[in-house]
Amino acid sequence: MKTKDWLAFAGLSLAWGSSFLWIKIAVAEVGPFMLVALRLLIGLAGLAVVVAVRRPEWPRNPALWRSLAMLGLINVAVPFTLISWGEIHIDSAIAAVLNSTVPLFTAVMAHFTLADDRLSWRRAAGLALGFLGVLMLVFRDVDGEPLQVSLLGQGAVLLAALFYGYSAVFARRNTLGAPPMLQALVQVATADALIWIATPLAEGPLALPRLFNTWAALVWLGLIGSCLAYLLYFYLVHAVGPSRMAMVAYVFPLVGVTLGVVFLGERLDLPLALGAALVLASVAVVNRK
Repeated sequence: MKTKDWLAFAGLSLAWGSSFLWIKIAVAEVGPFMLVALRLLIGLAGLAVVVAVRRPEWPRNPALWRSLAMLGLINVAVPFTLISWGEIHIDSAIAAVLNSTVPLFTAVMAHFTLADDRLSWRRAAGLALGFLGVLMLVFRDVDGEPLQVSLLGQGAVLLAALFYGYSAVFARRNTLGAPPMLQALVQVATADALIWIATPLAEGPLALPRLFNTWAALVWLGLIGSCLAYLLYFYLVHAVGPSRMAMVAYVFPLVGVTLGVVFLGERLDLPLALGAALVLASVAVVNRK
C-alpha cells in the first residue's frame, strides 16, 4: 500500500477503535438512543457537507434506495444502539474485542448466501477459536457486575456484530451502482430518522446532555467515528480493496483495550488478554488467503 493508504488505514483504525471509549463516556449521562440520535445527527451534517462539495450523481433505481434505507436500519441504527446499550454494563475494552468478531459472522453469513465465499475446514476451525475467546471474556465478568446483566451487555454487542456481518453480505448483493459517499449519507440519514422516532418512546422526554465531556464524546463519535470513518472506509475499499480494508478489525481490540485501561481505569488481566488474543487469531485464520 502507498503511504497515504497506510495513513488512511491508521486513521480508520483509530476512529473506530476509539469509539468504544467515547461511547462509554457518553452513556454515563445520556441513554443509548439519545446518544445514537445525536451522534448520527452530527455525522449526517458532516457527510452532507462532503456531498454538497463533491456533488456525486444520485442513483435513480428505487430498489437501490430501498436497500440503502434497509442498511440504515440494520447496519447503523440497530448495531449502534446495541453497542451503546451494552457499554452501560460492560467495559469499553470488552466491547471492542467482541466487536472484532464481525468478520467471523460475515464469513458464516457469506457461506450460506454467496456461492463464491464458502467456509473451509480451516475457516471453521478459526470460528471455533473465536468462540473460545468469547467464552473466556464472558466468564471473566463472573466476579464483577451481576452475571445476568453482564451477559446481556455482552450479548448486545455480539448481536450488533451479527447485524454488521449480515449487513456486509446484504450490501454486497444489493447496493451496486451508488457512489460510496451517497451510500453513507442515505444510511446515516435513514438511521437517524428512525432513532429520533424511537428515542422518546424508549427513553421518555427528550433531554439534551449538559456535561462538556458528553458533548465532546458526541462530537468525536459524529465527526470522527461516523463521518470521517465512513469516508476513510470507502476510500480504502476502492484504493486497496475490501479484503485489506477489513484488516482494520484486527486493530479494534488493541485500540479499545489500551484506551479503556489508560483513560477509564478498566482492568487489564490475563483472561482479557487471552480472550482478545483468541478472537484476533480466529479473525486472522478465517480471513487468511
